[in-house]
Amino acid sequence: MSVEVITFGCRLNAYESEVIAREAERAGLEDTIVINSCAVTNEAVAQARQQIRKMRRERPDVRIVVTGCAAQTQSTDFADMVEVDRVIGNNDKMRANAWRAALAAFNVHSSEKIAVSDIMAVREMAPHLIDGFQSGLPRVFVQVQNGCDHRCTFCIIPYGRGNSRSVPMGAVVEQIRTLVERDHVEIVLTGVDLTSYGGDLPGAPKLGQLVKQILRHVPDLKRLRISSIDSIEADRDLLDAIANDARLMPHLHLSLQSGDDLILKRMKRRHLRKDAIDFCEQVRRLRPDIALGADIIAGFPTETEDMFARSLDLVEECGLTFLHVFPYSPRPGTPAARMPQVARGEIKERAKRLRAAGEVALDRRLASEIGAVRDVLIESATQGRTEHFVPVAIAGETPGKVRKLVIKGHDCVRLTV
Repeated sequence: MSVEVITFGCRLNAYESEVIAREAERAGLEDTIVINSCAVTNEAVAQARQQIRKMRRERPDVRIVVTGCAAQTQSTDFADMVEVDRVIGNNDKMRANAWRAALAAFNVHSSEKIAVSDIMAVREMAPHLIDGFQSGLPRVFVQVQNGCDHRCTFCIIPYGRGNSRSVPMGAVVEQIRTLVERDHVEIVLTGVDLTSYGGDLPGAPKLGQLVKQILRHVPDLKRLRISSIDSIEADRDLLDAIANDARLMPHLHLSLQSGDDLILKRMKRRHLRKDAIDFCEQVRRLRPDIALGADIIAGFPTETEDMFARSLDLVEECGLTFLHVFPYSPRPGTPAARMPQVARGEIKERAKRLRAAGEVALDRRLASEIGAVRDVLIESATQGRTEHFVPVAIAGETPGKVRKLVIKGHDCVRLTV
């Protein structure tokens, strides 16, 4: 064993884990497990801690390094774990010298565990060219943005990732061209606040301009997908690409968080309920078959039953297919953690009702697909994805190919062919 990276959390972490593995191995680390952690909820942090203890029990001779958002925001907590040998900051993890320093510390048996710099001091984002992903999957992620300049009252992530910064368009295009040459079929653009892309670059290009540059300059790219966006920041070029370029997949995941205007204001979001509904109607006019997903938080502080009902209604009013439901989790240091809290049992019950609404919405979408011919990207021996990101159960197909398949049914979770 050389270096094994265990990834928690978002697609951005999945991309960064590839860089971590490369830089740690180049530095000469061996017999090392890296936990790339997530801080978005208390549960995510607890899962990382459980994994650390599990790895130490099962593999007592390896070194364990913790990095990621939770390592940045709670570095001392992880350093205090006897199972942990090193804690590396979220920006530091992308730099070769951090891994060389880790090796040097291990070689001299240093007692100093924490190597975490000030994430708020980071102002630029260095591109990291990856020749190909270790996973070998046909659908891979490309990081184009990091950090966030907004301060939603529930969110700890800006303190784990710093302020917004972007990868220059030329470097993004070069990265995607390289991945396409390595036979990766579908590229997913990722970032913490993707629609803020470009604000720190010369000329302040928008996400839509980046999308058009990719599609124009990488003609062999078969499928381009966008991860979670803030709908209020969607620009004209992005909407134009959604409407007019079939290679941009008809699927968007929206950061909505609530359907109640007062809760949205208390969250310090920048949109209102009507903005969300209007945006969904707009993109559906532009791309009638588009599939929409959303993040929604259940049980935000001060949320009443009537306020929650407006979030529940949003599933139907926005025509959502995929729901990511987050039971509210107070993160230390955030304004929402100091607001009047909803009882934990009520939060869980509301999350359960939201998930049930999501299951109904997904079932409706699955049923509507029967009889359709879809371009399915074969991801593995047992599963593919349609253009709309709907999972398809398959057998006997070659991973990495896009096949036109007739949808014959579904099993309430995946389409069948």
